[in-house]
Amino acid sequence: MIIDSHTHLFPEPVKKDRSVYFKNEPEFKLLYNSPKSRITSVDELLAAMDKHRVDISVVSGFPWRNPDYARLNNDAVIEAVNAHPDRIRGLACFDLAWEGAAGEAERCIDEGLSGVGELAFYLSGIDANAIRILEPVMDMLREKGNKPCMIHTNEPLGHPYPGKTPVTLEQIDGLARAFPDNKIILAHWGGGIFFYNIMKKQMKERLKNIWYDTAASVFLYDPAIYDMAKAAGVLDRILFGTDYPLLTPERYYKDLDNSNLTEEEKAMVLGNNARALYNGL
Repeated sequence: MIIDSHTHLFPEPVKKDRSVYFKNEPEFKLLYNSPKSRITSVDELLAAMDKHRVDISVVSGFPWRNPDYARLNNDAVIEAVNAHPDRIRGLACFDLAWEGAAGEAERCIDEGLSGVGELAFYLSGIDANAIRILEPVMDMLREKGNKPCMIHTNEPLGHPYPGKTPVTLEQIDGLARAFPDNKIILAHWGGGIFFYNIMKKQMKERLKNIWYDTAASVFLYDPAIYDMAKAAGVLDRILFGTDYPLLTPERYYKDLDNSNLTEEEKAMVLGNNARALYNGL
């Protein structure tokens, strides 16, 4: 089974005219001002899944500042899940600065979504304030059966690109330390923090509840990243994610084939790990 753990979906009005939604949404404008930044429909997602042999996609919206936009996007994800329960699962998304964020997360989970994400701190990084405003959502997720929370991270070095946040490895470590009992998915390989799982002290314990997805990997890393994850002892917590429609699965399949993983290990990354995380997805 192939599970794409990181895809995005927007409501039809956003797809029709994204420019209407740029006002007071600097993060959305940053990422989607270019017409090259694709926005796709549910039908297009399903067609891409069929073409690339993906059985299930986990979809999320965008961390809108405007609560009305957040609810609109989450409702679109809920509708997609209800319409295609055998193909699509969903995550609730919003700007955590919204005081109603935890309530919106609870509403969405009660409506059938599988967790929260992709939450992002595009302008601040995961600073002390980010940890503080995460607390009510993380508390609620534990109360709802410890549902996963996916958080945007990126490597603190290398070339700049739209959406690259000022996050540091120290901040990511602080996130793990703040929520040791939550299931946390760090998007984009966790900014590379998984390498520190090979340290003899502290980090194995701190990172025990952290998963990592492969979203945008083909832009960032050589295929050897998979071998390094295995060497670091975290291969059972690596989740296949494409960031669709940014990328489609075949480029990831090629990287996996160019790694030294066995077929069984590839199957772990492509779906088995996600099934375990989401309790038999």
